[in-house]
Amino acid sequence: MTASAHVLEPQRIERLVALRTAVESALEGKPEVVELALIALLARGHVLIEDVPGVGKTTLARALARAVGGELRRVQFTSDLLPSDVLGVSVFDQRRGEFVLRHGPIFTNLLLADEINRASPRTQSALLEAMSEGRVSLDGKTVDLPEPFLVIATQNPQDFAGTFPLPESQLDRFMMRLRIGYPPPHVETRLMLEPDADRIDGVPTVLDPQTLVTLQREVHRVSIDGALGTYLQALLTATRSSPTLSLGASTRAGMNLSRAARARALLHARHYCIADDIHALAVPVIAHRVRLASHAEGYSPSREEAETTVREVVGRVPVPL
Repeated sequence: MTASAHVLEPQRIERLVALRTAVESALEGKPEVVELALIALLARGHVLIEDVPGVGKTTLARALARAVGGELRRVQFTSDLLPSDVLGVSVFDQRRGEFVLRHGPIFTNLLLADEINRASPRTQSALLEAMSEGRVSLDGKTVDLPEPFLVIATQNPQDFAGTFPLPESQLDRFMMRLRIGYPPPHVETRLMLEPDADRIDGVPTVLDPQTLVTLQREVHRVSIDGALGTYLQALLTATRSSPTLSLGASTRAGMNLSRAARARALLHARHYCIADDIHALAVPVIAHRVRLASHAEGYSPSREEAETTVREVVGRVPVPL
């Protein structure tokens, strides 16, 4: 099928442009970060933001929720947080004479799990089923989460005191790991001159949750040809055979990269993938899922080291023309 046969409806293109513009109005000077967050949102993926405090992590989450008309709930992860504080708990209703399930904050459209690596591994693992299957198990019952559902988790760098590194099984549930970084000087200057301005107030609601679900379903209809499938497999194989990595990318990583590439194509008003869609997303999708060879010797690599290594590995794989 030719590229010309894949044409998005003008109305959907306008909605995607409006969505990007709305979120960028709150997180000025960071178009790349906004694009990656929107790709994850469209691809039904979850995002891990690893950065220092005060660079706009919460602002990004609030802007996304407001732009799509969804409900946002925030949980501050601490060492004494329990799984029931996130998922919910059954309480006895004396008037009804039975136990009633009270939903926790995870029953929302967008959950901001702030400083997730400050919680115990037990509480971190409470998110596993919700993130992979969109449902939770409570008191022997399986309860579906609202649609759409997205987790944006923030994580302090692991050299900060009082943190519990996320295990590999938990990291693998995140589609992407991002870093926001400091704003450009001209934006930072304006923020300091207007410290009380709430930029979220200016973010318009351009979608509703059901329209977002429709766009998410549209991602599955974006085509990806056999040559790009071969390229995608070559990237995974390269990470598994590289001497600099003791653990390569998982099959889930490949599936996430494929879905993210489709979402990027949709965001760029295409109904077909190109090699750039895969190449541009390889590092944010794969880097947090691999382990450097030096890690096996008891050394925990930084995010920068992992991303640099994966970028070098990806760069050695020929890109299909």
